[in-house]
Amino acid sequence: MSPVPFPPLRLAAATLFLSLAACSEEESEPEREAVPVVAEAIAVLPEQLEIEAIGSARAATSAEIYPETAGRVTSVLFSAGDYVREGEPLLRLDSRQERLAVEAAQVDVREADQLLGRYRRIEDTGAISESQIEAGETALASARVALEQARTALADRVVRAPFSGHVGLTEIDPGDRVNDSTPITQIDQRGTLYVDFPAPEAVFNALRPGQVVQVTPFSDPSRTIDARVVTTDNRISQDSRDFIVRTAIPNENDRLRPGMSFRVVFNRAGDARPVVPEQAIVWGGEGSHLFVIREGKAVRIPVTITARREGNVFVDGAIRRDDRVIVEGVQKVRDGQDIRIVRSGGAREQQVRMRDPQKAAPTPAADEE
Repeated sequence: MSPVPFPPLRLAAATLFLSLAACSEEESEPEREAVPVVAEAIAVLPEQLEIEAIGSARAATSAEIYPETAGRVTSVLFSAGDYVREGEPLLRLDSRQERLAVEAAQVDVREADQLLGRYRRIEDTGAISESQIEAGETALASARVALEQARTALADRVVRAPFSGHVGLTEIDPGDRVNDSTPITQIDQRGTLYVDFPAPEAVFNALRPGQVVQVTPFSDPSRTIDARVVTTDNRISQDSRDFIVRTAIPNENDRLRPGMSFRVVFNRAGDARPVVPEQAIVWGGEGSHLFVIREGKAVRIPVTITARREGNVFVDGAIRRDDRVIVEGVQKVRDGQDIRIVRSGGAREQQVRMRDPQKAAPTPAADEE
């Protein structure tokens, strides 16, 4: 039997099919090749949380000065900015009536003393009763009390510094009438200043007396001062969920003033989290993720960035301690793809301080997968 001729059309179709199959095998071959990447071990380290706040300074000792009594001002004995000693007179009120009252009280004391003396000289004669002597003693004691009251009233006509310090401005001039609710001036003892600032509830147990935080005056941003925690408030604000921390800073050169604003920075150890290079993070439509290598294949792990600084990030995610994270070539990697490590590095050893990851994170790009 003669061979059946193969129709030309079928021959062409078979040839085309075999050619396409061969091309498909050739094109799929690279996809099966392992992707070369650079990977490194993942370290689990405690975060160094950096917390910032705005603080206000106040003098370690400060007082608003008021007169003890009402009257007309006869003299103002200080100028704003003067340094005064404890007990130094600051202001005088008209004291003519008080001086007369002291003189009258002194006369009463002398008379009561003389009368009691006469009673005691004749006590043994029986010409005076025991009750009269007691009355004389009472009269003398009352006169002495009245004299002390008069002297106190006279002393109150002079307003004195309650402690040594610098006095501020005054609105009082000689001739003004004042009373016990009229502010005269303010005095500050500013060799040491307190800087009070609000701190979040989360660090309540981390700030204790003696701890040091750093403060920077807004008037001199190049200057950093170590401030020692003196005390903390005994309650948390229900509105802000903050509490007030009081720190002390030295002011021997008198360059700082009460009321100044300060930038406050302090650190505390946070939770232990995986730390990876920032370039290992991939941003997509569903957020951030990275790739780790398990059994020679890339595994996509969604992560949340909790802190970042200087090219490193702390992350939350389903990461194992023995994972290796892909840090170079990550843009060519797909989930489940075979991986070939061309260079491997050790775990990151440095710690980083926290800042707001939302401010530092780049705007997520469209998912490249």
